[in-house]
Parts: sequence; structure tokens; C-alpha cells
Amino acid sequence: MSVATDYYELLGVSRDATDEDLKRAYRRLARELHPDANPGDRAAEERFKQVTVAYETLRDPERRQRYDLFGPEATRGPGGPAGGGSDPFGFGVNLGDLFESFFGGQASTGSGRAGARRGSDAEVILDLTLAEAAFGCEREITLSIPVPCEACEASGARAGTTPTTCPDCRGAGQVQRVRQSFLGQMVTSSPCPRCRGMGEIIASPCPECRGEGRRTKERSLTVEVPSGVDDGATLRVAGAGPAAVRGGVAGDLYAHLRVAPDPALERSGNDLVARAHVSFVQATLGTTVEVASLEGPVELAIPAGTQSGTVLKLSGKGVPRLRSRHRGDLLVTVVVEIPTKLQEAEEELLRQLATLRGEEVTPREQGLLSRIRSSFR
Repeated sequence: MSVATDYYELLGVSRDATDEDLKRAYRRLARELHPDANPGDRAAEERFKQVTVAYETLRDPERRQRYDLFGPEATRGPGGPAGGGSDPFGFGVNLGDLFESFFGGQASTGSGRAGARRGSDAEVILDLTLAEAAFGCEREITLSIPVPCEACEASGARAGTTPTTCPDCRGAGQVQRVRQSFLGQMVTSSPCPRCRGMGEIIASPCPECRGEGRRTKERSLTVEVPSGVDDGATLRVAGAGPAAVRGGVAGDLYAHLRVAPDPALERSGNDLVARAHVSFVQATLGTTVEVASLEGPVELAIPAGTQSGTVLKLSGKGVPRLRSRHRGDLLVTVVVEIPTKLQEAEEELLRQLATLRGEEVTPREQGLLSRIRSSFR
């Protein structure tokens, strides 16, 4: 399914919409698009799913802030869905919580069985240099996150025992009821009070993890940064996040990349921008200077007669395109520096040059008087 990139436009609200504005917009669209009100209309069902994704994202302050800063992909971090049976459409939205706020219960998925539990996601910030972002690197990080309990093999039960199916919900983790709503008859569900929504009962919990099937420990892993990434990009490492309760699916790790400014190079897409400062004599007669690049200093030929502001290109010296061998260019802007102080011999030579070229310049006497006046100010 193609989810609209602008969640605000999808809900028909402004970017400064309040919680009440969002709720009112979602209620209106839910009445119009809910599958119960449009039986057999797949287009309405798809749009209902999109609207639900948008509302669930924007109603949560943390996820809304991540969406505003980084876009839809960044909203699948912490504070997002716990996964499993609460996400029947598979779009990262906890519809159970959503229907709880509107209808006082959870929407039934129709499966009648508890889905696989999923751990929450985790986020880290990786600081990179421009060269590391350009060429890629491996970065080892250490996180303190829940990991599967080794003592009970993530079952939550003491060694030698096993969990048993809850007799009240028969392993579904939910108890269902039928109720009337403004959308018509709906089957809603709520967590089973006996097993607390787990679908299992542990008579003898593991003493190490107290029945959770996981323990918080420090875990080291290596994040591979591909070449060509840019500042603000987010990498997803599937299954590297916190472990789920009692052997469920682990969450994901989201690494937000922060590239430090380079003192000599500025990135513009896949190109790099640098400056070469030369004297007016060098610009006039031509020269060769060293400029910074990702591989270190490189030589750049400045042709005779180069004007200040001229951009010279070193092909293939820029940033590699993401997951590609092709690279951008290094664009060097020539800055011609005019001296503010001259020795007497230098001034004399320039005056001779001006005479040869027939150019008018400030007479020496007037320049001397001006300097004298300036010394008394």
C-alpha cells in the first residue's frame, strides 16, 4: 500500500492542528471510510488504513515530532507500535490503542488467537565525519537493552516447567464482546484479566527474569554505514532492538546519522564545494595550488587570467552516490585576494604596469596624504 507522504494533508488538517482537531478529523473520515460502512470497497479500506496510520502518528507528540523532522520512516522508533496482534494491517499502527480511545475496547482482528509478541524499537545517534559518511564505515556501539533470558530460554518459566495456555481466553490473550457503535455492530476485545493479555499462565516464574523471559544487559553490535549517506539519514537494523516478552520477535534499532561539518569541504548533494585562495598575480599569470579533498590535499591548476568566483571542477572527487561506485565532483571556487598593504617596491612595479597598460590609478601624492590623514584619526 502506498501511504500518503503528507499525513496532515491526508487528514485534512493544518500542520499546527491540535489534538482535538486531529480527533475530529479522524472521526469524520472513519465514519466515511470504515470497511463496515463500505463492504467490498477495497479502495475505501485502503484509504481507511492510511488515515489510521496518519492519525496514530500525529496524535502521539514524540512520533509527531519525529515525523515533522525526519518524515514517515522515523516514526517507527520508540513510542511506536509494540507489534503483534495489535497491528492487524501491518503498518506500524497500534489499532488496539486507537479503538480503545474511541470505542472503549480493542478492534478484533478476527483471528481469535494472540499474535506473536514484538519488542519495542530502540534509537541511537551515530556521529560521523564527512569522510565516514562518504565512504561508509563500521561503527561498534554498546546498548543497555532487554535480551532473552538464558536461564529460562526466554520462556519466563522456571527451569523444568513450561507455561500453560490460559483457560479463560484459550491462548488468545483477549476476551471479546459485541457492542453497537456509530459504525454499526462491532466486535471489540480487551486484554484477558487472568493472563493479562499474554495468552499463557506461568505457575512458577523464572527467578532470574521474574517471568518476563528477558533481562536488561549491555549488548555490543556493529552498525554498517553504507557509502554516500547524508546528515539526518536513518538506518534500520532489523531485529537488533530490545527483546520481546517471553520469546517474541525482537524490535528494530534505528540509527540516526549526524555528520559533523568539515572545516574545508561543504557537501552539496553528491558534490563537494571548496575554495582556493590565490593572489591577483597568481590569478593573472596562472599557478598550481593544493586544495582539500576526501583523500587529502590534491593539486589544482589555476589557468592564467582566472577571475575571482570562477568554479573549477575536479571530476570524480566528490561523494559516492548511495550504494553506487559513481561519485560526484569537487567544485572549487577561486577567490582572488587583493593585498591591502604594499611595500614601496611592489607599489612602484604596479604603477609601472598601470602606465604600460594605460590605466589611470590614484596618484602617489594623493595616496600619501590619505595615509597621513588616516594616521591622525
